[in-house]
Amino acid sequence: MAAAEPGRQVADYLEFLRVARRCSEHTLAGYGRDLHALLAWMAARVRDDLSSLVAEDIRSFIAAEHRRGLSGKSLQRRLSACRGLFVWLRNEGRIRVNPCVGVKAPKAVRTLPSVLDPDEAARLVEVPIEQPLGQRDRAMLELFYSSGLRLSELCGLSWRDLDLQEGLVTVLGKGGKQRSVPVGRHALDALGDWARESGAPADAPVFPGRGGGSLSPRAVQLRLRTLAQRQGVFKRVHPHLLRHSFASHILESSGDLRGVQELLGHADIATTQIYTHLDFQHLAKVYDASHPRARRK
Repeated sequence: MAAAEPGRQVADYLEFLRVARRCSEHTLAGYGRDLHALLAWMAARVRDDLSSLVAEDIRSFIAAEHRRGLSGKSLQRRLSACRGLFVWLRNEGRIRVNPCVGVKAPKAVRTLPSVLDPDEAARLVEVPIEQPLGQRDRAMLELFYSSGLRLSELCGLSWRDLDLQEGLVTVLGKGGKQRSVPVGRHALDALGDWARESGAPADAPVFPGRGGGSLSPRAVQLRLRTLAQRQGVFKRVHPHLLRHSFASHILESSGDLRGVQELLGHADIATTQIYTHLDFQHLAKVYDASHPRARRK
């Protein structure tokens, strides 16, 4: 039986991720770039059969990408995409052996995400409601910071996803996983006011754009940047910064890493553990400021 064309197999895998795993377009584009880099490496070596690859080939591919200047994090992402592809091919019976087994990427230097301190977060979300779209903006920022939503989750919200009586929002996260997250008092007040002002039906988006559909992620990003400057917050403010701030502030107060994992919708607690480093930074600052024998700045 003739070997299937590698590009066709990659396309089939990406379609599987889109339909079965319900991956976002952003995620699919990233996987596509990583896997097409593998196909380009194979084409340069006149290799046209994914089933013929062995572990040494995958190591050579990662080494070649390293020589091209890719960072450790990018190499890890390349290898992760390859692992996903070959696991799927193995499960589909298209290959007998997964060549990625035992292959490790170089360790990446892990940078800590930037966060707002509680005063900066409060100043950012308390935008004046008298401004045009002020009530919508207040509700949007309060919900972002109150519940730690991803940008895609916020943009996809309809009013039926909110239970203002119980103080809950239900979102569809990565991989089509649904979770319910508490909504704080300030966010509930802002959302209630926005609901009364907008008068939208249950199936309407909570944050509509100009055409009546959901506000686009790009529109939210630009609006947040404008509002941050208006509120005198001069850090690089973006939607994920509010999610980082939410997680860091909850962990500082509670120390409950598993609870933060559930609130963020992380499948792997290792993803959440980045915030333990942020929490340690906070404790170190308290120590330096308070202990009589601490080092002086």
